[in-house]
Amino acid sequence: MNIPSELYYSKDHEWIKVTGDEATIGITDYAQGELGDIVFLDLPEIGTVVTGGNPFGTIEAVKAAADIYAPVSGEVVAVNGLLEDSPEIINQDPYGSGWIIKVKMMDPEEAGTLLKPDDYARLVEEAGEE
Repeated sequence: MNIPSELYYSKDHEWIKVTGDEATIGITDYAQGELGDIVFLDLPEIGTVVTGGNPFGTIEAVKAAADIYAPVSGEVVAVNGLLEDSPEIINQDPYGSGWIIKVKMMDPEEAGTLLKPDDYARLVEEAGEE
């Protein structure tokens, strides 16, 4: 399983990449694997304010539907338009072209409260043992 070292992770299996006060958000390789083939996303519009720990959208797969949670609070500044017609990009490249939204963070220090790669790897390992 792929867990890039330059990202932060949530316990809900989202990842963020911080660049200045902007965060790119997606779901992890583990999450896309658990969901299976992704067929639809319901995402916020640009300008929407998202709150850390709360859902900002829905992801639907052949096996299940799930909420997507904001790891940090901020204003949506970009939505990945490629996913509208090709949601399966998340299955193929969850950390690259499968990013979901970008937000301008209200408090960039909030990212420091998220899981580091080693901590996320332990979380996934424990989930697999259940």
